[in-house]
Amino acid sequence: MAKPYLSVIIPAYNESERLPMTLFDIDKNLSQMDYSYEIIVVDDGSKDNTAEVVEKLTSVIKNLYLIDNEENKGKGGVVAQGMLEAKGTIRLFTDADNSTTIDQFSKLLPYFKEGYQVVIGSRQAKGAEIAVKQPLYRQIIGKVGNLFIRLMAVPEIKDTQCGFKAFTEGAAREIFSRLTIKRWGFDVEVLAIARILGYKIKEVGIRWINDPLSLVRGSAYLKTLIEVLKVRLNIWRKKYQ
Repeated sequence: MAKPYLSVIIPAYNESERLPMTLFDIDKNLSQMDYSYEIIVVDDGSKDNTAEVVEKLTSVIKNLYLIDNEENKGKGGVVAQGMLEAKGTIRLFTDADNSTTIDQFSKLLPYFKEGYQVVIGSRQAKGAEIAVKQPLYRQIIGKVGNLFIRLMAVPEIKDTQCGFKAFTEGAAREIFSRLTIKRWGFDVEVLAIARILGYKIKEVGIRWINDPLSLVRGSAYLKTLIEVLKVRLNIWRKKYQ
């Protein structure tokens, strides 16, 4: 196919049940747009039949591609892999649970035309809508963790962890080729690298739906904070320049 305008990268680990509906929804929405697109699922060494399910869907969903990893790399690892193998002028990663539906990309798109190279969805920015909220304890942990993240790495970003981020082709290559964090803290590192490299970043309020069946465990919050400290150390060492 010709070079697509938009690449949608979806990291997936044991998502054989939720992923098909997400893929059909993305394809249905984007097929109505006036730009070309590709959808890339990067399987992170799933123990279920996620890869087989996606492979079968490639015959009915146009421009759907599978990157199948036998070993688990971590979410950051497979997002980087998808970003660097994608061909789109704009490259967006989004979650397999469809917590932020692809129609929200229309809110991000105008800012690329204004010269921004990194445009991220946010649950805290003006205009954000939380359709289904997280349990109270997760909200509290999230707010405390975000304060720590802002102090350590990205002071002006209100929501670093929303899994809906888009990049120009050039920014994606420069940022994700420098990534060192392969798991939950990769979002923070991505934004820290973008700041250091001088890319213009825009945070845009989006509609978000909490999935009560989320596969993210509570321990991921602690692991993220530990990885944020690694990002801070890398910044001090000027590792990203």
